[in-house]
Amino acid sequence: MAIKLFERVESGRDLFAVETISLIYNALTTLLILLLYSQMDHPGTMLLERLGIVVLTFTLIVLYQAFPCRLTAFVRMVVQLSLLAYWYPDTFEFNRLFPNLDHLFAATEQTMFHCQPSVEFSRHCPSIGFSEPFNLGYFFYYPMMLIVVVYYFLNKFEWFEKICFVLITSFFIYYFIYILVPVAGPQFYFPAIGMDKVNACIFPAIGDYFNHNDILVPSSGFEKGFFYQLVEASQEVGERPTAAFPSSHVGISTIVMLMALRANKKLAMYLCPFYVLLCCATVYIQAHYLIDSIAGFVSAFFVYQIATLLYKKWFITPAFKMLG
Repeated sequence: MAIKLFERVESGRDLFAVETISLIYNALTTLLILLLYSQMDHPGTMLLERLGIVVLTFTLIVLYQAFPCRLTAFVRMVVQLSLLAYWYPDTFEFNRLFPNLDHLFAATEQTMFHCQPSVEFSRHCPSIGFSEPFNLGYFFYYPMMLIVVVYYFLNKFEWFEKICFVLITSFFIYYFIYILVPVAGPQFYFPAIGMDKVNACIFPAIGDYFNHNDILVPSSGFEKGFFYQLVEASQEVGERPTAAFPSSHVGISTIVMLMALRANKKLAMYLCPFYVLLCCATVYIQAHYLIDSIAGFVSAFFVYQIATLLYKKWFITPAFKMLG
């Protein structure tokens, strides 16, 4: 393992593909901040944070040029992936300025299914036997990604840059949708309007309510469960009333499963139960409407193809050369 980690490699490009797409997303959202500057809550801080990300990116490039090996390449890739934890809540800073659309999605859900599946699912399956497996699946979202990324790094290094690019580009495609389509999901919208209205099938528009209110109430399930509490703790830290449609949890995990299937069928088989639980959990914990999750699954195949085509168009040459 140590030999592989420190095996010398040289990139034919100064910027890795993931860094290029990250800097493009950084530039586009920076432009959006400048256009909406007077309306935003803390645009100056957001601009400084973006500058910090640029500085970090080029610092890691200098580190890699000094020590060009698999380990420093891995660090450069994973740092960009880890910054998704910043870019996700960042979408809320934009879409909070636009009228919320949850009333349209809740009404569509009611028309299609004659109920609110997220409410009925958790109401009829509140026991620990349902709550814990579903929360385990939901919590496994990032570990699932990490497992597949590390598998490619260790076993299919020649494809490592490509799968990292496809993964992070897929996230950015979803993030642009979230900026333009402000939907918070049942866990935010239903408490905002009150369950009496939900039960009466009344779904009022709430305008810019979430521009001033972003309180997340506890989700449904067995509250004393270990994984329930892990999910609650993670949501308290990073969750915002944003990114409900389409479900990136379903979309990205579907893309991750496609990557796992291409790499190793056994790996995909081991991950499959967690994937199924995760998809169910998005509705069970009321993070998403059922139509969000369906749209997440369907969109995943298109997003995967778009990201793959971008990589082939922009980065057709091999990423790394082994130096020995």
